[in-house]
Amino acid sequence: MDLNLVTVFVAVYESGSPTAAAQRLFVTQPAVSQALGRLRRECDDPLFERTGGGMRPTPLAEALYPEFRDALAVIDRAMDAVHGFDPGASERVFRIALSELGEIGWLAEIARVVGSLAPRARLDVVPLENATIDAELARGAIDLAVTSAPLAHEHRLVKRERYLVAMGRSHPLASGVLDADGYRTARRVQVTSDSSAQNLEAAHRRLGDVVGPAISVQHFVSLPDLLAEGDVIATIPETLARGWARAWPIVVQTVPFALPDAELHLYRRPTTQHLGALDWFYDTVGDIMAATPGRFAAIHAGR
Repeated sequence: MDLNLVTVFVAVYESGSPTAAAQRLFVTQPAVSQALGRLRRECDDPLFERTGGGMRPTPLAEALYPEFRDALAVIDRAMDAVHGFDPGASERVFRIALSELGEIGWLAEIARVVGSLAPRARLDVVPLENATIDAELARGAIDLAVTSAPLAHEHRLVKRERYLVAMGRSHPLASGVLDADGYRTARRVQVTSDSSAQNLEAAHRRLGDVVGPAISVQHFVSLPDLLAEGDVIATIPETLARGWARAWPIVVQTVPFALPDAELHLYRRPTTQHLGALDWFYDTVGDIMAATPGRFAAIHAGR
């Protein structure tokens, strides 16, 4: 079998359409369609059926994909062993999905290290969208993603952190020890972009009778002013809480109920293209995040 047909099949399967596969492979869409037609004849199966949302693989395609994907990975790694990946000569685009906190905490260091080791490469940072990140990794639209959401992709733990409750010094709950009853009825502000929000929501359900949030904001940078000057509390990562308590009139309290630590993971795409470059990018970013606590002081630098 022509190896190019296998490459096209994997690209169509992972990207969901001949057009997207052509863009990934840097060929024309007709070339992809022609290769797919040849493979259909060799397999005596349509392999993909058109749907409203793209191309749906047939049962045979579902069975072939893991074998074809693994075969291409073996070949790619064998070629990497011969030629190696040279970051200094690479001109590829490395794409990583980061949350607001991820950008604030680690982007500067990631950009510095990647820029020094791969000066001709480009770093493309895209917003972390919890609803779509799994699919974006699966089809290879991004190389890496940093999130606490559980995903079924290869990953490494880069940070573990507990949450604390923060509030202004003049808040009625600031003095004394915060208990569960006080927390239940307090006016809360929540950050909708927090990738660990699902853990907090589950803990609220276990606690029971927790009043819904009084304020919802999109970004963590909105919180210091709201907490320092208002009558709300926020359950946030310890790094932020401790930093804000040093720079703002904010008090930090222990969470008065069971709440698991947030685990931040670095995920990598499962797709097979450019594995040498992906290995390098994955190891480089993972090592940076594991060794760097994060520059979250930038959130309150103007105070």
